[in-house]
Amino acid sequence: MSFTTYNNVTIPSFMYGTAWKKEATTGLVLQAVEAGFRAIDTANQLVHYDEARVGEALLQSAKQGISRDTLFLQTKFTPVNGQDHRLPYDARASLTIQVEQSFASSLAHLHTDYLDSYVLHGPYSRRGLGAEDWEVWAAIESLYDSGKAKIIGISNVSAEQLSLLCTKARHKPMVVQNRCYAAFRWDQDVREICRSNNIIYQGFSLLTANTGIFAEPAIRTMAAKYQAGLAQLVFRFSQQIGMLPLTGTTNQQHMKEDLQSERFTLLPEEIREIETIGV
Repeated sequence: MSFTTYNNVTIPSFMYGTAWKKEATTGLVLQAVEAGFRAIDTANQLVHYDEARVGEALLQSAKQGISRDTLFLQTKFTPVNGQDHRLPYDARASLTIQVEQSFASSLAHLHTDYLDSYVLHGPYSRRGLGAEDWEVWAAIESLYDSGKAKIIGISNVSAEQLSLLCTKARHKPMVVQNRCYAAFRWDQDVREICRSNNIIYQGFSLLTANTGIFAEPAIRTMAAKYQAGLAQLVFRFSQQIGMLPLTGTTNQQHMKEDLQSERFTLLPEEIREIETIGV
């Protein structure tokens, strides 16, 4: 199973997220690739990610025969307000230059000359989109036009902001990556905009943001029926509603189990039950 963006780029159906791994990043990415993950998500933001260590893992996996063209690499431009003092760009430079410097730094970290996906880590504005958002998005669009980024997207975005971007941008996003809460019907408002614009929705924190639903008898009954773990059930549900899930597990056995989520198919009524279970 895989997803295809509106500009005909294929993305594997499951993505390994590298946030909060610190010095363990290299070993965990190697384990994820060994388990079968072929899509890796990171960011040029040392507060939460270590992009260079992801790159080190990719160098090692290349020696083991996993070539660059078999991997889908996604990283992000993180604005100053999401960084600490270890910036991957000159904070005094224009936002356009900051994007270009961060992108060049990411290529160096990841030992590649192109990125499969380049994502704005989050808008500058809390509501709507301001001048900074439009300048940064234009810079990201230029990277797409150059062919150095195969697809572009945005993370941590509201339905209102995404609608604006889809309406007014020269290139609307090809992917959206959001934290996904069952209590908000799994980010239904944003997912609807993605669906109507053929944008791939990537969901993160699917487990950690929704621990309450695992006590629900209906969830446990479904898991028992399919002889699946609770995590597998949530990941399979997400894929069946058109969502590309991320997992950041540090357990190699869980990595393998997560990738086996596709071995069963939930019924339409089961999907409807999970969609409303936390509401």
